[in-house]
Amino acid sequence: MAQTSKQQQPEVIVGIDLGTTNSLVAIVHPAFRQPVTLREYNNSALVPSVLYFTEEEIVITGNKAKAALVSHPQQTVYSIKRLMGRSYSDVQEQAAFLSYRLMEDDNTSNLLKVKAGDKQFTPVELSAYLLSALKKRAEYILQMPVSKAVITVPAGFNDVQRQATRDAGKLAGLDVLRIINEPTAAALAYGIGLRANEEKTVAVYDLGGGAFDISILKISNGVYKVLATSGDTALGGDDMDQAIVAHWAYLHEIEPEALGSNRGLAQSLRLKAVEARQQLSEKEYFDTRMDNYELQLTRGQLEELLQPLVAKTIDNCRQTVTDAQLTVKDINAVLMVGGATRMPLVKKMVSGFFEQPADDSLHPDEVVALGAAIQADMLAGNRNALQLQEVTPLSLGVETMGGLMDVLIPRNTRIPASAVRTYTTQQDGQTSMKVAVYQGERELVKDNRRLAAFDLTGIPEMNAGVAQIQVAFSLDDDGILTVNATELRSGAAQSIQVQPQRGLQESEVKSMLQTSISHAQEDLQTRQTLEIQTAAQQLLDVTAAFLEKNTDLLSDEEAQTTRQAMNDLQDVIGTNDSTLIADKAAVLNELSAPYAERLMDKAARESMQQHIEE
Repeated sequence: MAQTSKQQQPEVIVGIDLGTTNSLVAIVHPAFRQPVTLREYNNSALVPSVLYFTEEEIVITGNKAKAALVSHPQQTVYSIKRLMGRSYSDVQEQAAFLSYRLMEDDNTSNLLKVKAGDKQFTPVELSAYLLSALKKRAEYILQMPVSKAVITVPAGFNDVQRQATRDAGKLAGLDVLRIINEPTAAALAYGIGLRANEEKTVAVYDLGGGAFDISILKISNGVYKVLATSGDTALGGDDMDQAIVAHWAYLHEIEPEALGSNRGLAQSLRLKAVEARQQLSEKEYFDTRMDNYELQLTRGQLEELLQPLVAKTIDNCRQTVTDAQLTVKDINAVLMVGGATRMPLVKKMVSGFFEQPADDSLHPDEVVALGAAIQADMLAGNRNALQLQEVTPLSLGVETMGGLMDVLIPRNTRIPASAVRTYTTQQDGQTSMKVAVYQGERELVKDNRRLAAFDLTGIPEMNAGVAQIQVAFSLDDDGILTVNATELRSGAAQSIQVQPQRGLQESEVKSMLQTSISHAQEDLQTRQTLEIQTAAQQLLDVTAAFLEKNTDLLSDEEAQTTRQAMNDLQDVIGTNDSTLIADKAAVLNELSAPYAERLMDKAARESMQQHIEE
């Protein structure tokens, strides 16, 4: 067979699972049309997500780097995914369990850096090293250049974390065509929905090394719709290992300070905890010796230690089923993803909650990468019958007068999504407007999370309420938001891609949702009162401006009556009695409504007189 030149070789799009513990690459096999993970000969497809920075400033990745976890703990970095898009305060509690140092970024407030040896790196730079190693591995195995990829992320990743993942891919020399949620990738890999006329509602339970996700998908005739998703990007195998280490430290009277100062000891215990957790998925007893420590653990003890963590995932499952407006009886299948799902405790609790056996038939460590490969194949135009429809986890909106949240894209809206709304100015002669973007479920912006803000300038001087300012939200396939504001008469425009400085923790997402439910009635009443107060204040401002410029159109009695009505409204506008405010505003509005007609007559007379003089 003649050798094909590199120019003639078809371009390949790879699927990458950038994991907390391990990462891997997959493709759809060109001959068999099935997704396969890339591996060298009979080696494992898994590449440990570990980086070792040598004293000679050489970066070593994978299994060779993993060997340095104990010998050079402060120069070896792991669990990088948990740091993506996070602030130093977000992960400060976890720092004690890490062998390397976390530091605040001096150049960007709230973000963090990692110190490995004598150098500092951002999580994006560290992830780029991993992605670059995966890229080179794929090129070596495939014997062709690799420049395009689909990368998976936890469904709970927010806009910052998704953008950070995309940036890491770019640094690694990859064109990241799509960021896909891990649960959706898993459903693709399990093959549900690939058969004609198949309709199913599935739950994807994904418990990996660093994060937990639960997603409910409606799959019908090749269309994958995410009905609801939730999770915790700081709950996974790492946390389970920490619980085991804490248990052994207590038994052997090892003080937390000792673990903090002796990074080698802490790392050795962590690796033994990983080994224990994995072995106890198959055995009933774990026993090993490390230096002077006898490390023992039974499966019963392990399950007692980890039950509270697994229970948190079940709470997330319960909330997500409710968010999807379903019951567990409506779920046709439960798919298991992630290495931590091998534990009997997890299988038992998940099967118990969903009232059916969980499906763990696929390799839990490889399933996400296989799904990413299928998505890559879709983007290459080879699977046109399949469609993916993701959702946004929290509502997106802008601040309006009175500090209210005006939602443009509600939570659980399928993406990509867009929304347009028109606003106006509040004051005469106003030439700029601040557009503040928020994320959350409360009625007042002060109770939500501010993402970004910008000023729209260049608005022509007009009376209040005349300017037409169109605000457009565009949420792309990766969940990244772009906001545009345009004054329609002048064409003045401004836009921003929302990239807030700090990621949103999953505990904050959960808190936002719970708080919005518990304060729903209170928030609605507050919103109604603020809307009435805002409308009343606008009426006062407009009437005051009219009186200042047009006293000649009113009799003394009318002017006095109008001012008295304004004073009566001003006296009650600061109260929370919306009925009283509305009544006083109605009186003033009834008095002032005829004045507009007089003003128009005056303008017409002046125009006619000007025309005659000309």
